[in-house]
Amino acid sequence: MKFLSWQAAIFAIASFSAGASENTGAKPDVAKASQTAAQICSACHGSDGNSANPANPSIAGQPGEYITEQLLNFKSGIRNNPVMTGIAATLSPEDMRALGIYFSQQKPKSSAAKEAALALSGQKIYRGGNAGTGVPACSACHLPDGIGIPSRYPRLGGQYADYIYAQLKAFKAGERGMDKEGKDANGKVMAQIAARMSDREMQAVAQYVSGLR
Repeated sequence: MKFLSWQAAIFAIASFSAGASENTGAKPDVAKASQTAAQICSACHGSDGNSANPANPSIAGQPGEYITEQLLNFKSGIRNNPVMTGIAATLSPEDMRALGIYFSQQKPKSSAAKEAALALSGQKIYRGGNAGTGVPACSACHLPDGIGIPSRYPRLGGQYADYIYAQLKAFKAGERGMDKEGKDANGKVMAQIAARMSDREMQAVAQYVSGLR
């Protein structure tokens, strides 16, 4: 399939979801969501949610509630990303719920850490935190296998290390999780945690979780 440019993706999804956006009480249409995934989402995330680009997250197997929440956050401006904000602006709540359900049903591909020594260091932080700097164990919220807790915490296991590292840096820099209205409670917690992490620790954790399955 030839991928769309993000400008074309926004236009296509606007036309695709125009009818549904008028009916806020509609049942999520997962069949339609699979078409949306193939026509729009595949450009960055793959039609089955397994991204081919380390800069874009793989969302296959991600809790559906989490995907829906992030789409809502992009639409409301809680999260800032020009491409995702433009796409989410055209989605109805039912579209978002359906996409969450669809991607949660897809099977994530396994991966492996590229830097074994760094991953081993990350394992210690992920499982036990860093008492000296007040960094809690990542596994407390994301679970030992990185699968996350539906509706609360995302799946990290198997995610691209590049993406995890970029998000941790964004949390630390206040670019994510610091919305003025305080609606992203979990994001605020992550911003506070990332602020206590060194750059090396963030890289190490990113490497470790990329190999979790």
